[in-house]
Amino acid sequence: MPTGEFSYRTAAEETWRIFRIMAEFVEAIDVLSRIGPAVSIFGSARTHPDNPYYQQTVELSKKLAQANFAVISGGGPGIMEAANKGAAEGGGKSVGLNIWLPTEQEANPYQDISIDFHHFFVRKVMFVKYAVAMVCFPGGFGTMDEFFESMTLIQTEKIRPMPVVLIGRPFWDPLVQWLREDMLERHGNISRPDLDLFTVTDDVDEAVQTIVQAFDRNHSLAGEPGTDQEMCWTPERRVSAEGTLYGVRPHTPGPRRQMAE
Repeated sequence: MPTGEFSYRTAAEETWRIFRIMAEFVEAIDVLSRIGPAVSIFGSARTHPDNPYYQQTVELSKKLAQANFAVISGGGPGIMEAANKGAAEGGGKSVGLNIWLPTEQEANPYQDISIDFHHFFVRKVMFVKYAVAMVCFPGGFGTMDEFFESMTLIQTEKIRPMPVVLIGRPFWDPLVQWLREDMLERHGNISRPDLDLFTVTDDVDEAVQTIVQAFDRNHSLAGEPGTDQEMCWTPERRVSAEGTLYGVRPHTPGPRRQMAE
């Protein structure tokens, strides 16, 4: 048996925690549901303004804003700052989804729409729910987290297909090679079409064109119904509250607990 003193939350404390989580969802949905089609941009907070990737991010965001897309970033420095700066310079909506961290995150000054989060998982839903595309510049664990989460959601059809563009071949090509040679060919853990779920480029104009053309073909957000007909999909294709599709109930032999629909 474990020894020592432990501090456990009471049921009442946990219940109030749920309400705080709900409040974050409510505030974010209330704000972001009004911004129109958006592109979420990710990349390292450690990228300095003299870095070519910072400058590419400013250029990309400016062109996306001029094409009438809102730009969503994590609200911090580095690539996030460059994304908000470009959107502001392009006259578009510049959105920052800021996160409370044990070591203070410095919010960049280029956000005209700013939302603060305590919970990473709530924030991650908001990056996808109102997006029509995602762009990843070179980054660290957080960038990889967002990239692979988007791959999982698209691969499993929990959200609609949307462009995921990786900018910076020297950074991304070794990862793509590993995905192809190890994850696919050596271990068989993905399928060959999964490697077509994203685009790698060094060209900002190509990235913008990919996003614009995809949106012109399908005017819908990744996590939202695009037409009245889609509101009446079969139950397994119905859109859930957080912006993903319900899907088919897992098949489990024998009795099990059922959660409320």
